[in-house]
Amino acid sequence: MQLIQYLTHPILAIALFLSAPFALAQVNTGLPTVELKAGIYRIQAELADTPKAREVGLMNRTSMPTNSGMLFVFEQKAGHCFWMNNTKIPLSIAFIADDGKIVNIEEMQAETLNNHCPKAAIRYALEMNKQWFLDRAIVPGSIIQGLPKK
Repeated sequence: MQLIQYLTHPILAIALFLSAPFALAQVNTGLPTVELKAGIYRIQAELADTPKAREVGLMNRTSMPTNSGMLFVFEQKAGHCFWMNNTKIPLSIAFIADDGKIVNIEEMQAETLNNHCPKAAIRYALEMNKQWFLDRAIVPGSIIQGLPKK
């Protein structure tokens, strides 16, 4: 009964209507999330900071909300390479130095075994929908803010 009262109020009805698609787009994976910032853009990133979470990554998902992604956090700096086995959506990956600076960005096709590697040893990698970085003019040298310290 109270929901009907809220829906009859025009501003509340509009707010509920506009927020519904965003609530439905969230994927509940049980992974912790962190808010990152790339220039003016905010990113809601799932944290893949355990061996199991890094192994599974974004495998078998069929979509990802626009400003969402997955941040891979490694214990050691190294040349951590990625491939797209069992990954259904094309992705972009930014390899990120400890200071938050993007080292390089790679475009990755779905369901491939091609290696995508950083140009320097890194501890962070951020996967986003394909061309997310390109479409926002985020390039190597850009800074990703909000990286967790490990």
